[in-house]
Amino acid sequence: MAMFNIRVYGILIDDQHRLLVSDEFIRGNYFTKLPGGGLEIGEGTRDCLKREFMEETGLDVTVGEHFYTTDFFQISAFNNKDQIVSIYYRVLPNEPIHIASKVKPFDFTAEQVADPTKEAEVFRWIQWKDLTENSVSLPIDKVVVTMLKQKDCFNGKQYNSL
Repeated sequence: MAMFNIRVYGILIDDQHRLLVSDEFIRGNYFTKLPGGGLEIGEGTRDCLKREFMEETGLDVTVGEHFYTTDFFQISAFNNKDQIVSIYYRVLPNEPIHIASKVKPFDFTAEQVADPTKEAEVFRWIQWKDLTENSVSLPIDKVVVTMLKQKDCFNGKQYNSL
């Protein structure tokens, strides 16, 4: 039976004009994606994103304006019977950002990737000037990055105003 898999992601750009991404090792594969995750039963999309940010980064965020919802068919990378619907919001930190982050993509410890059945995650900041659709792995994230760059979120005004 085919299912819908609802995912909610956050666009966090800091005051140094960097986008937060998550480098992940999932089921033996490497992905760079925007932070966020799966909607749980009984949860709204904004509550989901607040929970995911707290679980993944330890950061309390305010979920701002809706940025994009998938408007094309996308099959799941992990289950070819699931259709993915991703919802993206801009997010603002409610506190100073103290997220442990790496500089190089997929900078995992050997222990993190020793077992291909396990999952690992590290965070990384990408400078706005270096950001392209090839900076992320998932097809819907590529659309979002392209839209962010086309809108040029830094065209003379502060991005982080919701």
